[in-house]
Amino acid sequence: MMNRLCEGRVAIVTGAGRGVGREYALMLAAHGAKVVVNDLGADVKGVGADATPAQQVVDEIRAAGGEAVVNGADVSSWDQAKAMIDQAIDTFGDLHVLVNNAGILRDRMLANMTEAEFDDVVRVHLKGTFAPSRHAVSWWRDRRKAGHAIEGRVINTSSASGLFGNVGQTNYGAAKAGIASMTVIAAREMAMAKLPVTFNAIAPRAQTRMTEGLREITDEQRMRRDPRWIAPLVTWLASAESADVTGRVFEAWGYGYSVAENWQHGAIMDAVEDPNHVGARLREILAASKANAGIERDTWMNP
Repeated sequence: MMNRLCEGRVAIVTGAGRGVGREYALMLAAHGAKVVVNDLGADVKGVGADATPAQQVVDEIRAAGGEAVVNGADVSSWDQAKAMIDQAIDTFGDLHVLVNNAGILRDRMLANMTEAEFDDVVRVHLKGTFAPSRHAVSWWRDRRKAGHAIEGRVINTSSASGLFGNVGQTNYGAAKAGIASMTVIAAREMAMAKLPVTFNAIAPRAQTRMTEGLREITDEQRMRRDPRWIAPLVTWLASAESADVTGRVFEAWGYGYSVAENWQHGAIMDAVEDPNHVGARLREILAASKANAGIERDTWMNP
């Protein structure tokens, strides 16, 4: 009999109507979680609304004997994000897991990007992670102050584009880098407050409607980019077993899971008062420091 890692836990998954979010919701439910399946139902650019994809996921969970409800909130809306957290608590009586996964794409080179293309992508990804997280953490904090036991898990979605940089995605990459930093900072705040809530992030590489057509891939690569490979890591991070893991960012796909280690303190030089004395020494410490990591990883086969 399968060990159900999330038995009795209440989880919210945003952007769960399709792609990786769908796989997260299905696997969390298969492991015993009661799931709020959030999806606005917009297209890949964030246009429109349709509850059908979220309802299909809920129907699939229920058909398998699980518990789930639909939520159609725009997670970048302060009030709708609060209502989504409240729905989970009102429906299932508790909240243990928040998976922030909702997002859109509006790729364009920097010189051609419009203000709306930048603002909308940052709003959905970055504020759409902040708003639900803030309302969830506030509820956990207040619950703890009232004398109740809590155990919170927040799992955010970053990207290799944000961690390592991808051409044509200054909006998306900036938002995803912000989410990675938000994750690390929030984890430190939870530890400082002695609040038993972990924050981690996933940088998934998966073939979904958001990535379809961006590049030609082989059948092997398509199989390794199936979102089902990422769901086990998210499910484990959502479980009680992961209580000591926080503030980390993980790359994940069918080629493996990896801890992302990008920003580190590099070589150092003495400060100077005259800018004429900067160049030679700065070049020395640049030569002594690692180059920025690229978006591809050579140790993973044929990415």
